[in-house]
Amino acid sequence: MNSSPNTFTQQLQSAWASQGSMLCMGFDPDPKRLPASFQGKPEGIFEFCREIADATADTACSFKPQFAYFASQRAEAQLEKLTRYLKDKYPHIPVILDSKRGDIGSTADHYALEAFERYGADAVTVNPYMGFDTIEPYLKHAGKGVIVLCRTSNPGGSDLQFLNVSPGGEPLYLHVAKLAAQKWNASGQISLVVGATFPEEIAKVRAIVGEMPLLIPGIGAQGGDIDATVKAGSIPNQPGRGMMINSSRAILYASSGNDFAEAARKVAITTRDALRAATSK
Repeated sequence: MNSSPNTFTQQLQSAWASQGSMLCMGFDPDPKRLPASFQGKPEGIFEFCREIADATADTACSFKPQFAYFASQRAEAQLEKLTRYLKDKYPHIPVILDSKRGDIGSTADHYALEAFERYGADAVTVNPYMGFDTIEPYLKHAGKGVIVLCRTSNPGGSDLQFLNVSPGGEPLYLHVAKLAAQKWNASGQISLVVGATFPEEIAKVRAIVGEMPLLIPGIGAQGGDIDATVKAGSIPNQPGRGMMINSSRAILYASSGNDFAEAARKVAITTRDALRAATSK
């Protein structure tokens, strides 16, 4: 009998327990910032990401390749190779394809195939602002995670996400959280993106969605506060669970020299340990 977790949320629960970490290791490979030994190589992006993965895997609860960083370099084949490598070598760590897709249902069918069949991801990020029929195609893939943008970490997110959409003054991002938790999540595989740069909003989302997992970008290079983030997003009586707190550039580019993997590991360990320490404050 196969006892391995077979849904995204089960994978996450297992990873939080076995890894003792809420760190999501992000892969945003910018060719201009890669160490010189990888620049110009046919598979330099893959090789760089592979070495980072090997150096940091024991510190992470999830991996998150960012699609645009690969596609802009015509490196989709390297992304396929990376996701296969991650799934083969670290099957206990879920892989999130961060592509933020959002289009009509017939097109979303193909984006879902891209994420789950071509790249073999366990979950994908999606944009909800065209409604549920653009999200539903992803949910047809049994056990796969669908991570919905809710309150993003960028400053411009407030342009739309903070607009009032009800007579009581409910902002749009909380309306999205309610839809995700109460109406859309029949599969139990929906999660939300909520940025670490807005801890008060994280707490409001957590109050609405209960134990739903949250993908939280914004620590590290974007300056989100770890203690405030963990406090805001924690699930009562479940320390060390409920969040995938992403760091990408601060770890990837800890050094541009030959010690890049060692330097990345040091920052990943420091970040993981800071997240652990914050759960007990």
